[in-house]
Amino acid sequence: MRQIVLDTETTGLEPEQGHRIIEIGCVEMVNRRLTGNNFHQYIQPDRKIDPAAIEIHGINNEFLEDKPRFDDLVTDFMEYISGAELIIHNAPFDVGFINHELKRLDGAWRDLSNYCSVIDTLVMAKKLHPGQRNSLDALCKRYEIDNSHRELHGALLDSEILAEVYLAMTGGQTMLLLDGQSMEGGEAAAIRRLDVNRLPLKVLKANDEELMSHQARLDAIEAASGGNCLWQASEKVNQKKI
Repeated sequence: MRQIVLDTETTGLEPEQGHRIIEIGCVEMVNRRLTGNNFHQYIQPDRKIDPAAIEIHGINNEFLEDKPRFDDLVTDFMEYISGAELIIHNAPFDVGFINHELKRLDGAWRDLSNYCSVIDTLVMAKKLHPGQRNSLDALCKRYEIDNSHRELHGALLDSEILAEVYLAMTGGQTMLLLDGQSMEGGEAAAIRRLDVNRLPLKVLKANDEELMSHQARLDAIEAASGGNCLWQASEKVNQKKI
C-alpha cells in the first residue's frame, strides 16, 4: 500500500482570491514504512505573500524569486502522487489549492480525485476525539509525538510529523524508520511490533498437584452452578474432539 503524506504552504487562505501554493512537501510510506522517496519543492507564485501568511510559515517573497513555477514541476509532482492514497490534515484546504493550480493549466490536468484517493486526518481525529482540539500540534501532544523542532509551519516538516500522527491514530507503529534502520534501548519500545528474532518464550506447564487443584475447583463450581461451569463444558468438548 503506497501512501503519500502531503502538506502545502500558500500565499494566503483563499485560492478564489488568487492565492497560490508556494511550497509542497510529501513523505512516502509503503506498507506503513518510510521509503525516503520524498517530494519537496518551493514555488514562485507570481504574486505577493500576505503578511499574515509569512508569520505562519516564514517564507518571504525574496526567497521565492528564483524558484520554479507550478507549471514547471507539475508533471513530476503528478507522476509522484498518482495512484497513491494521500493523507492530509484538513484536506479540503490543500486539495482546493492543488485543484486551483491544475485548473490554471488550460485543461492539461483534471482534478486531483482522478489520480488519487484522500484521507483527511482532521475528519478522522474529530471522530476519535469529539469535542477536543484536533490541530496537528494538539494531536502531537495527545499522542506524545515530539514536535519541539516545529517553530514555524513547513510543508515537508509538517508532513513528516503528520505521518507519525497518522500511524499513532491508526494503531500502528508510532515512530518512523526507513527500511533497514533500527533503534536501540528505550526507543525500541515505541514500536508496537514484536522482534522476529527474539528468543522463544518459556512455557511453564502445570504440575500434577496444580492440575488436581484446578480440577477440584472446577468440580466445586460445577456443583454450585447446577452443571453450568463453562470451563468444565469447554474441556469436555475439547476431550471429545481429541
